[in-house]
Amino acid sequence: MLAETICSAVSAAGLGIAALTAYRRRFLAATRIAAYSLVPVGLVLTGVVEWVSGMVFKPSVWIGFGLLGLAWLLFMTTRAVERRAPGKEAEPARAARGGPAPGAVAPAASAPSLGTRPARGAAAPAASAPPAEDFSDIEAILKKHGI
Repeated sequence: MLAETICSAVSAAGLGIAALTAYRRRFLAATRIAAYSLVPVGLVLTGVVEWVSGMVFKPSVWIGFGLLGLAWLLFMTTRAVERRAPGKEAEPARAARGGPAPGAVAPAASAPSLGTRPARGAAAPAASAPPAEDFSDIEAILKKHGI
């Protein structure tokens, strides 16, 4: 009963302010104020205020909100721990994300990445021919963006 009275008083005050605003020829603002001031009465008449006030004063509802908060906290904690330990990630999760397997090697990898190094005294292999494609335009774009 008290909540309905307060909502009615707030709506009446809002409609009074809307009338004063319309008197000053600010009709758009007056219409907006009137719309906001009718919301509390609409909530009372639809029963939302009674439902919310009944829900707020029940201890079981607050226990439910507490459990939801605890579940959210546990979920966020596990996500944070999972992101901080990249080496301990499970293999299926890495495959699902598209990451390479730990021992994977690219099919056309160069010799040093495969682990075959020339001996210390051996001569370095001759420089290969320049690539068929010119990447100067791509390099220019990357330099332009500071990459």
